[in-house]
Amino acid sequence: MKLSDLAQSDPEVRRAAVHCMANLCLSVPGQPYLEEPYQNVCFQAFLTILQSPKSSDMDDITFCMLLQNALKGIQSLLNGGRMKLTQTDELGALLAVLKKFMFHGLPGLNIEMPTVLYPTPLPQYDGRTPIKPQQSESSASRPTLNKKKKSKVKPKKIQQGEEEEKESSGEIEAAPVTGTGRVNLHEGNTWCPSSLGVQSLPLDGSGAAEKDGVSSSFSSSSWKRVSSSESDFSDAEGGMQSKMRSYQAKVRQGALVCFLSTIKSIEKKVLYGYWSAFIPDTPELGSPQSVSLMTLTLKDPSPKTRACALQVLSAILEGSKQFLSVAEDTSDHRRAFTPFSVMIACSIRELHRCLLLALVAESSSQTVTQIIKCLANLVSNAPYDRLKLSLLTKVWNQIKPYIRHKDVNVRVSSLTLLGAIVSTHAPLPEVQLLLQQPCSSGLGNSNSATPHLSPPDWWKKAPAGPSLEETSVSSPKGSSEPCWLIRLCISIVVLPKEDSCSGSDAGSAAGSTYEPSPMRLEALQVLTLLARGYFSMTQAYLMELGEVICKCMGEADPSIQLHGAKLLEELGTGLIQQYKPDSTAAPDQRAPVFLVVMFWTMMLNGPLPRALQNSEHPTLQASACDALSSILPEAFSNLPNDRQMLCITVLLGLNDSKNRLVKAATSRALGVYVLFPCLRQDVIFVADAANAILMSLEDKSLNVRAKAAWSLGNLTDTLIVNMETPDPSFQEEFSGLLLLKMLRSAIEASKDKDKVKSNAVRALGNLLHFLQPSHIEKPTFAEIIEESIQALISTVLTEAAMKVRWNACYAMGNVFKNPALPLGTAPWTSQAYNALTSVVTSCKNFKVRIRSAAALSVPGKREQYGSVDQYARIWNALVTALQKSEDTIDFLEFKYCVSLRTQICQALIHLLSLASASDLPCMKETLELSGNMVQSYILQFLKSGAEGDDTGAPHSPQERDQMVRMALKHMGSIQAPTGDTARRAIMGFLEEILAVCFDSSGSQGALPGLTNQ
Repeated sequence: MKLSDLAQSDPEVRRAAVHCMANLCLSVPGQPYLEEPYQNVCFQAFLTILQSPKSSDMDDITFCMLLQNALKGIQSLLNGGRMKLTQTDELGALLAVLKKFMFHGLPGLNIEMPTVLYPTPLPQYDGRTPIKPQQSESSASRPTLNKKKKSKVKPKKIQQGEEEEKESSGEIEAAPVTGTGRVNLHEGNTWCPSSLGVQSLPLDGSGAAEKDGVSSSFSSSSWKRVSSSESDFSDAEGGMQSKMRSYQAKVRQGALVCFLSTIKSIEKKVLYGYWSAFIPDTPELGSPQSVSLMTLTLKDPSPKTRACALQVLSAILEGSKQFLSVAEDTSDHRRAFTPFSVMIACSIRELHRCLLLALVAESSSQTVTQIIKCLANLVSNAPYDRLKLSLLTKVWNQIKPYIRHKDVNVRVSSLTLLGAIVSTHAPLPEVQLLLQQPCSSGLGNSNSATPHLSPPDWWKKAPAGPSLEETSVSSPKGSSEPCWLIRLCISIVVLPKEDSCSGSDAGSAAGSTYEPSPMRLEALQVLTLLARGYFSMTQAYLMELGEVICKCMGEADPSIQLHGAKLLEELGTGLIQQYKPDSTAAPDQRAPVFLVVMFWTMMLNGPLPRALQNSEHPTLQASACDALSSILPEAFSNLPNDRQMLCITVLLGLNDSKNRLVKAATSRALGVYVLFPCLRQDVIFVADAANAILMSLEDKSLNVRAKAAWSLGNLTDTLIVNMETPDPSFQEEFSGLLLLKMLRSAIEASKDKDKVKSNAVRALGNLLHFLQPSHIEKPTFAEIIEESIQALISTVLTEAAMKVRWNACYAMGNVFKNPALPLGTAPWTSQAYNALTSVVTSCKNFKVRIRSAAALSVPGKREQYGSVDQYARIWNALVTALQKSEDTIDFLEFKYCVSLRTQICQALIHLLSLASASDLPCMKETLELSGNMVQSYILQFLKSGAEGDDTGAPHSPQERDQMVRMALKHMGSIQAPTGDTARRAIMGFLEEILAVCFDSSGSQGALPGLTNQ
């Protein structure tokens, strides 16, 4: 510490001391790390060194080495010591020095930073002198380019560079526009365009209407002069200058790597407070672009530094979806201030522009890969549904040539980016149009892409199925290819590789005739994402994709097999979604059932059964189980009997697997099959599935138990569906012993973790609903029924996850539906009602309150509510719940207020329609105190339209009106004692409600018969 102090006169000794301290901060596996007090002392020492200016007696190279060691020390503290930067000043001071040294020694750039960066959504302090505004944007860019070039080109070639620039500038500006827009880049002997000039130029492509790929003016020969070579610096610059630049570049890299460690050690919400300090925004006309990570990506002469900057940017963008979701750029804002949402949108737009500029300018394949990965991270997190169109189109058109790049890593990352585009906010109309571009559009030559080779004839063959309308203006007439990207991915997976792409294919097996494995896996991943987000396009290739899947699952490589199974599952899920009642797909747009049957017959006659039985690769087995569970129920019933039996037998057999992944997938698949209409009335299959699921419910793995509990819930749903059929044979044949076993297992599962508990209570409710009088009469069932209901009551009242309590309330409502249970007379009656009334008045979650109010309105007879006191407690609790229906500290719950009041009003009217004479005094007393409040909410209930709740409350105004009139009719039929005023008061209350409703709606016939009563 003493030797590293600023007072140390010998600069070399000071550098060596800091070097030793940095090494002490390294973590050694198996040994304890530096104690916390020493960590803090070292951190402050390193920070002080970075904050201090260079002393006069220290040469530049020694100073660079000193900075490198200090940065390395902080990085080690953050990585090995897991040091947490909790103080704002401490973090701000570190970020300030990191930003300063990110640009250390960068030619033509010298920034002054404040001592501390504070979190703010506004742009940070920038010490450079603003450039004076010029007459126009284009004229402002040229002097900037010249000025910056003078500061960093080789001294002997300044004049030549300027002359070349003057000669070539006009020609390049007049060159054809690329797929991403106009890029004014001047030829010269520099390494890359200046960010200050180039970043202010427009980038406004119009997609398919423009020239395909990258403009021919950006040829390989011209770009070799503009971009840096693979090595960091040229030998011709001279020994000392070259060494100096090399050390400065290492400082910049050290700062970026340290920044990466800082990002990983702080919470994202803290990091985004510093967003504007490191991410570019759109500069005002004539103002300089603020320095940011993109400045390094566009300006730094070292490919390694540029790659480091992109890694940092990727780390910032990763997981930023929630932060970026506030962005909004869909309308022009004419305001005196820039809203935060617009500022973030501008920042997103600028990131797109700068990254695309960097992609065009970059010659290093490794850095190109980083740029594309960074774009993929940006695309995955940006809210394109809230931004103006064309951002994705620009990315799409510029990335297409790189699919044929000579470097396999670039090709793989290009497919990753295309996958990110088709998965973000899918389906997006903009992406739908891009997918419908002709297959050859944009796949031509570029400065870094190999020539696109025409595929074999079958590659161009139109797939089976309807062709989509062409939307691109450059589509060839008569083209019937619904989606070029699907065709491309299929060709990558199944066609032999092209010779021109094989030069640098790391990862391809020796002698392999196909594309390298990473390329094929990524292509399969893109196909899976397309099936998920754009199934209407994908289904046109259904049978062809089936052949691709069979080919993949028949290969030796387990990874290819696994991705084939994932694609099969996604296609199956897409077909199921089309046939759901709430599907937006018109019946004539669905894949016909006979075609789906053909598809699955192909799968089951192919390598799928072999994958299901491949115990050497349990992950593949589990994925094959998931795929098997995605069979369309309508198609399953039309499969040959032997194929149906194959599916059932394999699943029941795999349930005994020792592997937890396989067992979990099998349990889930059985839970899907028990809902199939063609299987749910098969008593033998349902019983076999129940036994298998109950066995899994006792597994040591939480994941297996969670899947088994979900399946048990589904199986009990099937029991309820079978109850509602006219044929009673299923109930009669289903084993009572198995029912007892299911109840015991569900009770035990209700004491498990929340993942298991939520479905266990659902199953309990269904089972208690299913019990027949013949079961309930048996003494063996009495105890288990009591235990089951106590388990539900306990879960309703517990402080578990809200989903668990919601399911428990739902289950309690199911219990109340069984008329054979002694509801009203059993000792557990009051406990059940008290639990529900407690929830309806006090639960924080309004959806749980809604469900409890719905359960309270299930019993259809007065005697099921128990004593007069019990009835009064339920009535008063519902009135209190109505009063408190807006009391919440969580603003997210307000959207459920109307649904809650709707359900409570329905419950109150239901109680009025069942009340006996002895219940009326309590009701009258409550209405005298809170009548106006109750009346106003019931009037809202009668007048309001359909509410978006899931409680089954009557939605039409006529049904609601009828409920009140039935309650009024019931009140009129009650034989009250002489002199009793409660009945008359309540009838007057209801009559007034209907009268007010009649007056406001003007509907005819709303009040007939009231005066007669």
